[in-house]
Amino acid sequence: MKAAKSILAAMVVVVLVGVVGAEELSVMRLPAPQTEGGKPLMQALRLRATARAFAPEALPAQTLANLLWAAWGVNRADSGKRTAPSARNWQEVDVYVALPSGVFLYDAAANALKPVVAGDLRALTGGQDFVKDAPVTLVFVADTARMKGAHADDQKALAWADAAFISENVYLFCASEGLATGVRAMLDRDALAKAIKLAPTQMVVFAQSVGFPKKQE
Repeated sequence: MKAAKSILAAMVVVVLVGVVGAEELSVMRLPAPQTEGGKPLMQALRLRATARAFAPEALPAQTLANLLWAAWGVNRADSGKRTAPSARNWQEVDVYVALPSGVFLYDAAANALKPVVAGDLRALTGGQDFVKDAPVTLVFVADTARMKGAHADDQKALAWADAAFISENVYLFCASEGLATGVRAMLDRDALAKAIKLAPTQMVVFAQSVGFPKKQE
C-alpha cells in the first residue's frame, strides 16, 4: 500500500512538473526587421485609422518584428537611438507585448522578446470586449527612474508624450501594412501593473491592439 502511494505521489510530481514547464516562457528571438518598402508616407497618413474589431489570426513573426522595430526599434546602432523621439533621450518607455501565451518585454537592442509572465492577459489591457480578440496588444510602460532631472510634475506629461510618439509609429506601420490598430488610455492601470509585476517607478501609459482587420460577415 505504501509503495502504491509512493508511486502515485511520484506520478503527481511528474505531472505537476510537466504543467509548470509548459507554462514557462522562453526568450523569443525575432527575425531581422525589414526596414525598406511599405506605402509612401502621405498614403499611410491618409489610411491611418483606429479600429475596434480584429481578426483572431496571429501575426507572422516577420510582421511582429517589423511592427516592433517601427514602433520603438533602434535605427542608429552607433548611438542606440530609436525610431521615435524621447525627451532628453531618456528612452523611459518600454513596450510590453501581450500575446495569447503571455506577456513579453521588447528588447530593441537584442531584437527579442523577453518573457515577463505566462498566461493570456490581453483582457486586462482594456475594458472593451474586442481587446481579448486582437492577437497582439502593446502596452507602453514608462519608468520614471530613468527621467533624471525631471520635476515630478513634468514626468507624467513627458512620458505620455513619448508613448504617443511610439503609438503613432504603430499607426503608420499598420496603415502601410493593411493591419488594424487602436490605442486606448481607458484601462485598469493598477490591475495591469500588478499582473505584469511592474516596479513602483513604472507606470502604464497606453495600450494599443494590433491585428488583421476583422472580416465582414
